[in-house]
Amino acid sequence: MNLARRAAYAVILPLLLVALWWVLTIDSQNFFVPQPAPLATTFADTWFGERFTTDVVPSLLRFTVGVSAAIVLGIGLGLVVGTLGWVRRLTEPLLEFFRAVPPPVLVPVLMVILGVSDSMKVAVIVSGSIWPVLLNTVEGVRSVDSVLSDTCRSYRIEGANRFRFLVLRSASPQIMAGIRQALSVGLILMVISEMFASSSGLGFTIVQFQRSFAVDEMWSGIVVLGLIGVLLSVLFQLAERRVLSWYYAQREVQRGR
Repeated sequence: MNLARRAAYAVILPLLLVALWWVLTIDSQNFFVPQPAPLATTFADTWFGERFTTDVVPSLLRFTVGVSAAIVLGIGLGLVVGTLGWVRRLTEPLLEFFRAVPPPVLVPVLMVILGVSDSMKVAVIVSGSIWPVLLNTVEGVRSVDSVLSDTCRSYRIEGANRFRFLVLRSASPQIMAGIRQALSVGLILMVISEMFASSSGLGFTIVQFQRSFAVDEMWSGIVVLGLIGVLLSVLFQLAERRVLSWYYAQREVQRGR
């Protein structure tokens, strides 16, 4: 019953918004605002075919590689910076500097260094997605309970076991929060990198539709991006529930349920 209620909540608002959209545009002659039915037809005609493999798949591959690299690098560097005080003090000014630089600004620089290639697009995604993971990992490591840390020291739990069972476990809620942010940032940067210099991908295709005044096709590309975002959110929630099962169980106990 709970699952059915959650599924109902997930579809009620989208259905209401589509109904409102249909009512507001039923007699509209605005060229730039498509109606739901024609847009659905355009969506199927545009993306259920060759364009899916030539544009959607390459974008998803770049996104997957870029975000995966950002997660691995962010967690690895975050563990080092968060654990070693002298490393944190040494790198903090540099990290704050690069974190403040908007990733889209780096696109021309990366184009000069890496050329117009998939490597450049992946580098753009990494340059922005790494910061939420890195900074959340650092804060997660720094916030490890001192009592638990002393207990591990008393029981001589050190080295790899300490990292695995204490540091990573304690920091994992914040690490997962950073990964959630990285997914959103990575999706945005994927589109931006393809808009600047590309011959394929969702960003490139949406810009081409816009420049050729193919409004319905342009909006259909935006819908594809939205659906990818929803799918990523669902998959992440499933993974988060599995990885942090102990954390959610602990919260339920604390709430007295």
